[in-house]
Amino acid sequence: MTTNEVRKKEPLIHITKRGQLVWYRAWGIRIGAVLLALIVSALISVIMTGKNPFEIYATIFQGTFGTTRKLWIALQDSALLLCISLAVTPAFRMKFWNVGGEGQALIGCFASAACMILLKDVLPHWAVIVCMVLASLLAGAVWGFIPAFFKAKWNTNETLFTLMMNYVATQIVAFFCVIWESPKGSGQIGVINLNTGIGWLPDLFGNKYLLCISVVLLLCAFMYFYLSNSKHGYEISVVGESEKTAHYVGIKVEKVIIRTMCLSGALCGLAGLLLTGGVNHTLTTTLVSGRGFTAVMVSWMAKFNPIFMILTSFLIVFLSRGASDVASKMSLNTSFSDILTGIILFFIIGSEFFITYKVHFRKKHTGEEIAHV
Repeated sequence: MTTNEVRKKEPLIHITKRGQLVWYRAWGIRIGAVLLALIVSALISVIMTGKNPFEIYATIFQGTFGTTRKLWIALQDSALLLCISLAVTPAFRMKFWNVGGEGQALIGCFASAACMILLKDVLPHWAVIVCMVLASLLAGAVWGFIPAFFKAKWNTNETLFTLMMNYVATQIVAFFCVIWESPKGSGQIGVINLNTGIGWLPDLFGNKYLLCISVVLLLCAFMYFYLSNSKHGYEISVVGESEKTAHYVGIKVEKVIIRTMCLSGALCGLAGLLLTGGVNHTLTTTLVSGRGFTAVMVSWMAKFNPIFMILTSFLIVFLSRGASDVASKMSLNTSFSDILTGIILFFIIGSEFFITYKVHFRKKHTGEEIAHV
């Protein structure tokens, strides 16, 4: 067989799956991807704006770490994003593609707001908060139960179903924003119970940001042990690997699907409670602000590991807040700052490919190898 014939049969590039990389090599690839992204972003910055890229990076850094208040707000935003990311993770581990975190969190906001508005003159402050907690968890759980039930019974497409539930939640909130509008004719609810503070979650040690952060960190610890060391976590992993295997070992797959999605929805509802009762004290259709969709990326980038999600959620918030500062302080429109954020995220996500797979290039064949062929 001639050299040309051999080279025609052998592909120029072929890809094979790697074995398990040791953690420091995997993180070395990720850090290398970030550095490469910064270099590419710097080149694009110079070409498109003519501005010093180091000045742009300094502005991004100042967006999160510029003042103590900015840092606390960034940590709070990271906690809210982390909460929804933790909520959708059990479903993802089960290969149930729950993209309804946005709607599940929003319906939790709605339940909390309803308690604040309807019970303010009926129950004392502490009782209203108890009702808010129960109502938001229950509302989120119901929003997770509905697509799970149809998936378990009739194998419906969970991606489309959970996506549809987002729009249903948005329209419910839009309807009640008109019913409860204040002042009348505004179409908006405004700050709920501004004068009395009924239903407002309390400050922790005099810090208005700390309660939200602490609750989510406790949730992160719970979710880590739940997924790694509990029977339910084991069943989720088995169902995610193979439903046939799960049936074979006696796991009731339908029950696991419904139970897991109820948990995911309830935890998204908890995020809604924190948003309405602890942060914004109002209700709008955009209150969740896309966190339900961003949480999918946070969970995936962390390989569904709750501990790593702390880092990925903070990274997303850091880039987002930094991009906003670049747009405002350097007289650049938000589109440019979004370009930089997109480039960095592209390289970070792309690095996962090289952690999982290895690229081989076609080697030059020696005469002896050709003869052997």
